[in-house]
Amino acid sequence: MQYLLDTSICVYFLRGKYDLDKIIKEKGIQNCFLSEITVIELRYGAENSSHPLKSHKAVDSFINGLSIIPIYGSIRLYAKEKVRLRKIGKPMHD
Repeated sequence: MQYLLDTSICVYFLRGKYDLDKIIKEKGIQNCFLSEITVIELRYGAENSSHPLKSHKAVDSFINGLSIIPIYGSIRLYAKEKVRLRKIGKPMHD
């Protein structure tokens, strides 16, 4: 099984919460992925922290070895699906 780690899970990992280091190791780092959006959000958080250099190094260390999934190829599909859902009365966001 493969896992797309969201930003919250990554932040919990970086903060040493919930034994995520063990869980990720158990699942296999080769089975864990990040989206480009998650990387952007982690970089923003690092830059906004009280110790940006230290935080960026922690992010670097964390993402090293993880596959980062690009989003550009899915942008058009996202837009079409969002419109389709809105038209049938099931918007993605309120």
